[in-house]
Amino acid sequence: MIDHTGVVVSDFERSKKFYQSALAAIGYDLLAKFPAAVIGHTDVAGFGEAGKPDFWISKGTPNQPSIHVAFRVNDRKLVDEFYSVALLAGGKDNGKPGLRTHFHPKYYGAFVLDPDGHNIQAVCHQPLE
Repeated sequence: MIDHTGVVVSDFERSKKFYQSALAAIGYDLLAKFPAAVIGHTDVAGFGEAGKPDFWISKGTPNQPSIHVAFRVNDRKLVDEFYSVALLAGGKDNGKPGLRTHFHPKYYGAFVLDPDGHNIQAVCHQPLE
């Protein structure tokens, strides 16, 4: 079981704003921020729900090749909302919301590239209600 994950970003403040907007659409909040002085080497910010950060960003040289992170949601409308808000927050389209039946018949996802080119996804595995 994965406890938490994250990505390295080149512009910490720009990426923090992007993720605050994009992830709010799926119920995530910015739950923790620590400056380099506390961490010892870089600024970090943690996002999550129910008081538990499970997705972190940290300032540095972004991973190359970029990282793919998928956030599971329980409603296809949240996938659509994530995609729209992420684009408004500065993300770039990497796959409009829709079914990806090659994965399985109910796989509904959307993909955006964050400001550093990381492939960020919202995915729903529930049938259309």
